[in-house]
Amino acid sequence: MTAISSFTGLPTQGYFLQRSNSLLTAPIGPQLARMTGPMALGIVAILAFNLVDTFFIGLLGTAPLAAVTFTFPVTFVVTSLAMGLGAGLSASLGQALGAGRHERAARFTSDSLLFSLLLILILAGLGLASMDIVFPLLGAQPVLLPLIHDYMFIWYAACPMLIVPMVCNAAIRATGDTKTPGLVMLIAGLVNGILDPILIFGAGPFPPMGIRGAAIASACSWLMAMLVALTLLQRREQLLSWELPSLGEMLQHWRQLLHVAIPASFTSVLNPVATALLMLLLADFGTETVAAYGAASRIEAVVLIVMMALSSVLAPFISQNTGAGQYERSRHGLLLTMRFALLFQFIIFALLWWLAPWLAGLFTDSAEVSRLLQQYLQLVPLSYGLQGCFMLLGAALNGLRVSMISLLLNGLRLFGLLLPLAWLGAEIAGAEGMFTGILLANMLAGTIACLFAWHRFPWKIRHPLS
Repeated sequence: MTAISSFTGLPTQGYFLQRSNSLLTAPIGPQLARMTGPMALGIVAILAFNLVDTFFIGLLGTAPLAAVTFTFPVTFVVTSLAMGLGAGLSASLGQALGAGRHERAARFTSDSLLFSLLLILILAGLGLASMDIVFPLLGAQPVLLPLIHDYMFIWYAACPMLIVPMVCNAAIRATGDTKTPGLVMLIAGLVNGILDPILIFGAGPFPPMGIRGAAIASACSWLMAMLVALTLLQRREQLLSWELPSLGEMLQHWRQLLHVAIPASFTSVLNPVATALLMLLLADFGTETVAAYGAASRIEAVVLIVMMALSSVLAPFISQNTGAGQYERSRHGLLLTMRFALLFQFIIFALLWWLAPWLAGLFTDSAEVSRLLQQYLQLVPLSYGLQGCFMLLGAALNGLRVSMISLLLNGLRLFGLLLPLAWLGAEIAGAEGMFTGILLANMLAGTIACLFAWHRFPWKIRHPLS
């Protein structure tokens, strides 16, 4: 029977134990499916969050939209770091919970949150002090710098309220609960969407604040998410400890966090770097090719949402089961999700092949862009199943706390396969050859992932919070 806290009305540790046991004992397929749905909803909320921000800022004019666009590389680096910290916390926490070491898990969570907060405060301070150096280096014109200052001053001041809930949500997912983080992300997106027009353009007692209003709206939604996530982590999950740790223990936990966080963060950063280099290759074929690839990338982000969500829930499944010594169950979970990825994404490929002419006309009025986009959508998605397998292996390796292997494999995929094959395809057959190169790179990387999973997974088992 689930115990209820008389103070908060929230389920206490019995609720956690019930969820944790389901990760360790419930049928694998239905368990992962129950976890994936809410996570997919949360990812959709994040995509909508960014889209709403861009839409309302775009209504202010070209200059504000360009100013915010120049902030994307900086904000992406910070959020990539947060995702890495979340991956490090989730992996070690999941293994500790799977081994039944709840008190040690609470201590590790508290130390990880403290480290994350200190790190982001240092980075925010450095960011505030270097705005006049960084953004001109990124290509921002002097006329845009006042707008960038208006936006980034608030963003830097508020970014701890973004990073803390991201790390907290990773801890909650490590317990097996994906519904709550997904709901928190959804509500945060709604709060941002409601406040954006009010604060940007003014309404009632609020004066028009322009680009600063967009930053304040984001800060308010982050504050709400942070308060909810911290409350849940403390009162329901009982994963925060307010006792002062010994310096040695705290430093040990920080090292274990960074062991996964640093490679996981670099893995996130590698993808946009490779994309930027790929765009340089595409630019040689004209703006039509770049426009077609840009539209295809937006469609790709949507059709891979299920894979992203499944990857997010696979990591805590792997970490808890390896922590409990159930290595064969972990391996079976990875292979099962890979089979699902191949089947599900093949169905997506068939749909995209059929819908490609309509989608191409929806995104552009240019006949050449439409032709290239249709060609991309009827070719590259054939590899999305194997691309999904690669994503799943990366998540599983993070769950094992061997994210360095994931980083090396991702580096091989991007710089050993994707860019060379895209360049070779461009040399042989132009833009169409580049698309074929992307297809082959995804298929080869996915095949490597499948072989690795079958023959070498689990790669290495570390004692939880050793």
